[in-house]
Amino acid sequence: MATTLIRRMMQALLVIFAMTVIVFVGVSVIGNPVDILINPDANQAERARVIAHYGLDQPLWRQYLAFLHGLLQGNFGESFVYDRPALGLILERLPATLELAIGALLIALVIGLPLGLYAGLYPNRISSRVIMSGSILGFSLPTFWVGLVLIMVFAVELGWLPSNGRGETAELLGVKWSFLTADGLKHLLLPAFNLALFKASLVLRLTRAGVQEVLPQDFIKFARAKGLRERHVIFGHVLKNLMIPVVTIIGLEFGSLIAFSVVTESIFAWPGMGKLIIDSINLLDRPVIVAYLMMMVLLFVVLNFVIDVCYTLLDPRVRLDSKA
Repeated sequence: MATTLIRRMMQALLVIFAMTVIVFVGVSVIGNPVDILINPDANQAERARVIAHYGLDQPLWRQYLAFLHGLLQGNFGESFVYDRPALGLILERLPATLELAIGALLIALVIGLPLGLYAGLYPNRISSRVIMSGSILGFSLPTFWVGLVLIMVFAVELGWLPSNGRGETAELLGVKWSFLTADGLKHLLLPAFNLALFKASLVLRLTRAGVQEVLPQDFIKFARAKGLRERHVIFGHVLKNLMIPVVTIIGLEFGSLIAFSVVTESIFAWPGMGKLIIDSINLLDRPVIVAYLMMMVLLFVVLNFVIDVCYTLLDPRVRLDSKA
């Protein structure tokens, strides 16, 4: 067990190192931030001073080594635009994106798991077919279009929910959160639902497929033959065997909710990391872009490791030291 954990941690470190090269080089060869940072009317001396200040006069390999040295110390560099540590800027926006992603994931699970379970247990019912047809809409409808429709219906026409911002926040552990206040929850509901629509459809279809795969198994027939109640069979045996693929999807999709919430945050003016990265891309703020991408890499690596550990908790037959 310990040997396998160490081996997987080493693999994760190699992945992170490889991504530092890919991310840094990829971002560095796109555009020239000097053209945006420096006034076109600036003289040559001023231009040279700014370029030297940000280290853009150094060869790319020297810039990468400086970046790697700072990365090992938790320093992602100074933002070209805000003249502040890039990591600090991202961490300021992280709580907003984090609570939006968690809210969307909870909504997706609340909608997807029960409906998928029902559609899998009773596949021939008309209601099940309606549910599966509805899940296709969840995959097909563009996120930006759904967001605009939600704003038009619930914010403009009905006036039930606000359409932008985080609303009133409350502090917990030194961080401001929207979900702790009634006004903040109202602001959170629309963007979270918009972000959750695709994920709910994914969980629904995965759960239905898993139920139909598990039901014909011998251990389910044996449980029923023992006279166990149907509720116990479903929740004690069917759902338990469904949780491994569901945990995989939940873990990976949670990472994607954080990484790809850019559209939703832009539509609803949600002040999270997505809006920051869009602004940074427009301004070619390299340190912020690189810091954001590296945080996403680290997030997915950690999530994959946690998912592997969760396997052993859900199914004792699955071992981290098993050979794939």
